[in-house]
Amino acid sequence: MRRFWIVMNMIYEKLMLGVFIFAFLIVAYGLYDSWYVYNKAGDDSYLKYKPVAGKSVPVDSPITDDMVAWITVDGTNIDYPVMQGDTNSDYLNLNPYGEYSLSGSIFLDSRNSGDFTDDYSILYGHHMEYGKMFGALDDFFSQDYLESHSTGTLSVGKRDIREYKLGIFACAKVNVYDNKALDPTSFDEISEMIAKDAEYINTSIDKSNHILALSTCTEPVSTNRLIVFCYIYE
Repeated sequence: MRRFWIVMNMIYEKLMLGVFIFAFLIVAYGLYDSWYVYNKAGDDSYLKYKPVAGKSVPVDSPITDDMVAWITVDGTNIDYPVMQGDTNSDYLNLNPYGEYSLSGSIFLDSRNSGDFTDDYSILYGHHMEYGKMFGALDDFFSQDYLESHSTGTLSVGKRDIREYKLGIFACAKVNVYDNKALDPTSFDEISEMIAKDAEYINTSIDKSNHILALSTCTEPVSTNRLIVFCYIYE
């Protein structure tokens, strides 16, 4: 009987060691996965291919031909190429080089015109930590920050690039099922929605006839969105 309990104790110890090793591997993988995703989101190698107004995208640029613009929001981490796929799923998990990446890309709604001549255009980006991608939109939900970070640039096209100024003027939290903020719509309709639903508005910003929305999720599984609205100045 004593030998039986000795064997059982040895089996138990080995099982517990196996459980411990398995749990350790899960934790280690989780840490590695978080580091990998953040590292990819922080990859700024594409900045060397940032276009210049009046010129063309550098011929050696590895960024795919789906790039339609480049957005920069002054004083933030937002300084990214803007992609546009055939659907709004194409660049959810593809970086600007067309490679798989959980951080994805900043991309234009597939229903919008790639030259940003629509009354209302929508950009999407993942909500990443440390202000990466569109995680930087969190900061705009403060009147002081909204007023002190109200400028940016949108460089449109691949050849003879046209540069437009941005005036950031409002932010809102919306539910995709209760609000048309994520549907390309008329200027009057979106202006009315912003006036009604915006949490903060900077009334000192000059208006224009084109509005650009920057949209991101509030959490991984949610129908709520954070949206920052900009005027596009031609």
